[in-house]
Amino acid sequence: MAESVPVHCPVCRREHSFTPPTFPCACGAPLTLPLVRGGMPVELRHRTWRGSWVTVPCPSCARSDEWPQPELACVCGTVLRMPVAPQQGPQDASADEGPTAPVAPAPPTPPVHRAPFRPVTIRTARDAVTAAAQYLKWLGYGDIKQADDRPASGVDIRGNGVLAHVDPTTSPTPLREIECLWLNGLNQSAIAVFFSLAGYARDARVRADELSIPLYVMDLTGTPQPVNDPADELIRRGSPAS
Repeated sequence: MAESVPVHCPVCRREHSFTPPTFPCACGAPLTLPLVRGGMPVELRHRTWRGSWVTVPCPSCARSDEWPQPELACVCGTVLRMPVAPQQGPQDASADEGPTAPVAPAPPTPPVHRAPFRPVTIRTARDAVTAAAQYLKWLGYGDIKQADDRPASGVDIRGNGVLAHVDPTTSPTPLREIECLWLNGLNQSAIAVFFSLAGYARDARVRADELSIPLYVMDLTGTPQPVNDPADELIRRGSPAS
């Protein structure tokens, strides 16, 4: 668990205890945002989308991804942005140690063998959610539960380590829905999976690839088909617990 650090609000001088957030890297390892020791938080007066993200490499696989900037809301109403320390990945950290022997790439994870998926015919929006839920069970995720109606959070399905949204509309899924689902996944340390009947807008596809979100399309037979590499990888390896 990440260690808490004391934080003083520069406006009202109250003292807080702040725990830096931990996110799941695409490699499966937990990544805790490294805060600057003794760094001064900055009062956030205006938020922009670009300024709300910070690039941090995973200490396990060295993959660099963008993560939400850590923030703390003081009771006085001030929002503080916590300074994040620049970090080196495992490969960069050894750059000063001189030449080393080449490292062979790790062998790929063998595919999971499972029975053929039995689809659920889609006639209604509810059927689409049911089909997606059955698919996640087929991938090995347990304790799958469907929301009773269309939730404001955009999360239609929850399970152990996974959540999903199902877009049953006849228009391509827009970028905003991809990003909202990803943020929900980060907040709950769960993999976010998206299912759509009409496919995805071009910028939504690009963003999903950047965020490693598995995307699937479904036809009326209820059989999800992968449309990006993260979706193919999820089919190959299944749930980590399976």
